[in-house]
Amino acid sequence: MTDKGSAPVARTLLQQCLQARLQVKPADDVTEAQFVQIDRGTLIYICFFKGATDDILPKMVSTLLNLRLSESDSGKMVSVLELPGSLLIVPQATLGGKCKGRAMQYHNNISKEDGLRLYGSFVALCEKELTAAASAGGGAQVAVKHGTYGNRQVLKLDTNGPYTHLMEF
Repeated sequence: MTDKGSAPVARTLLQQCLQARLQVKPADDVTEAQFVQIDRGTLIYICFFKGATDDILPKMVSTLLNLRLSESDSGKMVSVLELPGSLLIVPQATLGGKCKGRAMQYHNNISKEDGLRLYGSFVALCEKELTAAASAGGGAQVAVKHGTYGNRQVLKLDTNGPYTHLMEF
């Protein structure tokens, strides 16, 4: 998806799922851990690099939500919008890592402040598109859930195959 010769400004990893559960806040002395969960749909891991701006977000959302990665009941490949399915978005800074020796370095990742802002905008655009598609398709129950930017999170995933795709923008 990146132009030839230009460096990517975002990297995503897509995974179809039957169910996914993500811890968004760990337990502490007072409260239990908090989780978000989706049923059938798509999991999107996302990482923004230096140089990423709001301009890339509409293209990313359109591309990712319209990819035909899920199998319908009839066996036809359909997008999460056509399924209709839910979406779980997980910020994943490690997607921006590069190996140096025996360690990973993340020098190309966007600053935390800019990444948080872009992540919030990306989630909002996904919510808008998925809600519009569900309304047009008869109001199916779909959800957009997301992880907490900047926190380590625990993921439990049930899938009908390791059908994972890497996309760069």
